[in-house]
Amino acid sequence: QVQLVESGGGLVQAGGSLRLSCAASGRTSSSVVMGWFRQAPGTERDFVAAISWSSWSGVNTKYADSVKGRFTISRENANNAVYLQMNGLKPEDTGVYYCAARLGSVGLTTPARDYVYWGQGTQVTVSS
Repeated sequence: QVQLVESGGGLVQAGGSLRLSCAASGRTSSSVVMGWFRQAPGTERDFVAAISWSSWSGVNTKYADSVKGRFTISRENANNAVYLQMNGLKPEDTGVYYCAARLGSVGLTTPARDYVYWGQGTQVTVSS
């Protein structure tokens, strides 16, 4: 099992920034994909960004078109953590942000169903 704990959400004005953190513990693997998804009330859980790493493929990232150039996903190996730096926030970025993970693969897929482990989520609210 893998345990994921998100933190860093909050209320911010449009144009502001937030940094989300996801702390991972439990099983390890030589190949990992971790992603961020968000869900607004009454909507599906949507892909935001993902990062993969392995000894043979290195580190790769993928972003939803809506966040490209504003959000940056990164990892810190020493702390088993993944971060989502969010700049230029917009009201439509509002939602619960979830950290997700999948082991034994490096495919940067976007459907939520492709990810096995999930955190509890952290609320991000962007006011206009």
